[in-house]
Amino acid sequence: MPPRSKPAPPDVREVLLETYAINDAMNQLMLANLDPRAWRAHPPGPKGNGRTIAAIFAHLHNSRLVWLRHSAPHLKCPAPIDPDRCTLRRAAAAHRRSAKQCLRMLTDALSASPKRRVKKFSRGAWTRPWPAGATMFAYMFSHEAHHRGQIIMLAHQLGYRLPNHAAYGVWFWDKLWKQIGLTTRPR
Repeated sequence: MPPRSKPAPPDVREVLLETYAINDAMNQLMLANLDPRAWRAHPPGPKGNGRTIAAIFAHLHNSRLVWLRHSAPHLKCPAPIDPDRCTLRRAAAAHRRSAKQCLRMLTDALSASPKRRVKKFSRGAWTRPWPAGATMFAYMFSHEAHHRGQIIMLAHQLGYRLPNHAAYGVWFWDKLWKQIGLTTRPR
């Protein structure tokens, strides 16, 4: 019997794109399960010291818009959201739109095509741009993961703890993979 050949390793580009796709599924899970009373509740401590959960979600969405405007100006940029006026429902819809465009931007940025249009990643005027690529993905994903942790902690501190299936659901990547329609599992 001939030896079995090993399956080809997964394409890292595709895995990064799949991982970014579940990034918004994590945000949507939290938005769908957040107690509405926590949305505008002020964080503990002196007034004006820290963001509300609404403001954190607005910051996430609006940061994506900065990345899109500066790194992929050819893509349609969704409207920003006002941290003081957006609702949970509007924030969820805005996040879906900006996530879709960021995934399009990353798809191009991680392409080996000589015709790719996203060649730099700009986080805004406060810092120098980087070459578009895997570091861009890592920054985008870790920025959102950092703020998801803040949101989970803040909801708990405010007395509006996320249900376990939402707070810990961000770690069930196999389930998130299926939820968004990916045919593989995390690889």
